[in-house]
Amino acid sequence: MPTLIIVDNPTEWPFKLDGIEIVAAKSYITNTEYHKIRGAKVFNLCRSYRYQSIGYYVSLLAAARGHRAIPSVSTIQDFKSQAIIRIVSEDLDELIQKILAPIQSKEFTLSIYFGKNMAKKYDRLSLQLFNQFEAPLLRAQFAFDGQWYLQSIGPIPTDEISEEHRLYIVEFAQEYFLRRSGRQKRAAYRYDLAILVNESEAHPPSDADALKRFIKAAEKMELFTEFISKDDYGRLAEFDALFIRETTKVNHHTFRFAQRAEAEGLVVMDDPESILKCSNKVYLAELMSRHEILTPKTLIIHKKTELTTITETIGFPCILKQPDSSFSLGVMKVVNEEQLARELDRLFQKSDLILIQEFLPTSFDWRVGIVDQKPLYVCKYFMAEEHWQILNWSKQENEKGFHGGAETFAIEKAPKKLISVATKAANLVGDGLYGVDLKEVNGKFYVIEINDNPNIDGDVEDLATKEDLYNRIMEVFLNRIIKLKEGKRNKRR
Repeated sequence: MPTLIIVDNPTEWPFKLDGIEIVAAKSYITNTEYHKIRGAKVFNLCRSYRYQSIGYYVSLLAAARGHRAIPSVSTIQDFKSQAIIRIVSEDLDELIQKILAPIQSKEFTLSIYFGKNMAKKYDRLSLQLFNQFEAPLLRAQFAFDGQWYLQSIGPIPTDEISEEHRLYIVEFAQEYFLRRSGRQKRAAYRYDLAILVNESEAHPPSDADALKRFIKAAEKMELFTEFISKDDYGRLAEFDALFIRETTKVNHHTFRFAQRAEAEGLVVMDDPESILKCSNKVYLAELMSRHEILTPKTLIIHKKTELTTITETIGFPCILKQPDSSFSLGVMKVVNEEQLARELDRLFQKSDLILIQEFLPTSFDWRVGIVDQKPLYVCKYFMAEEHWQILNWSKQENEKGFHGGAETFAIEKAPKKLISVATKAANLVGDGLYGVDLKEVNGKFYVIEINDNPNIDGDVEDLATKEDLYNRIMEVFLNRIIKLKEGKRNKRR
């Protein structure tokens, strides 16, 4: 991917880095040679991005040529949107308050050069803002009114940068490009895959062994793989695909990563729509009911629902579910009306709707992994000792009885009806990677929930299929990348 830095006057920016070309804005716009370059990454350092200025046309024409412009035209428009600025301020509120707490004045200006500030103490905030408003040179204005908030953000005109700061910009730019050009191994691969992980997550979807096996499988498919974190939001356009191996939530950076990656034209797993659908148990209950898929007796209630409706329809014991719960958290068993009223009061503080299901006691749950609308693996997850769930959250992870263990099956040895029901349920959501949880009672299979981002751990879910599980997933990524690239080429013809 060629890298171009577009400036008004190249003599003002003495970059000397392999593979990076400094280009005059007028030359980039008028020289047909730049029109022929495929897949270029364009850093637009023009003095102004105002509408119909040369800087504006650099980003606009880059998009038309299939080049990746920073800032993009959409980012240039985002600078003008108070709604977007307010959302970013709210998302970064905790960090903003922490970083700016020592400042005594009512206003503060932060200059951001390639994601960094001259004072290291502001680097984390600078990087987060750079990730949200991706432009090489940014000026963020903060105001204090009881607490700090982002008032405005926009590009810094290059003619407003002092000579002293210009030296820092060159240094930061060199660091920025060196970090991205240092992966020489990357050139030997066809495509680039980012795997989003969180090293501090207590219960990640994949353990270290599984992640290593994913990388090995990716290499077989000629996919260069790199682990990224939530701080790498601004780098998504460097890749062809994103694989999220961090627990997903809607009001969370994982969902924003999925949205951004999809908008950038990457192959994404989990895709935003799958996260939205699977994250809400109310939606899934309605979906299963509509398509006549067997589930435990289910009731969706609101604050004005009479308790007698619940007791007469579902009875005791019953299961209460917070709509966006995961890992069995936000899921509880209640045994009488007093406990029911108490737990509902608590849950209604978070959601206007609550899901209630009949309790189906079983010694294990089935989990069928599905990818690309086909079965991937089959597991039995046994209930924790003397507990009704597979994980007993009242105990520590390393404590006996925290989990009940697992048994893995070859797909052809699992009940055919199980595979049929699980596949039908997952395919109603999409064509991504899912884990369908089911209970077996008297030969019938009841869908409990459909999980995006299901667990795949070394020597658990892969025990029956070994490396084939990882190869299957990476093959899906490869095929979708190729299809996406071919579609883009056909559109340009």
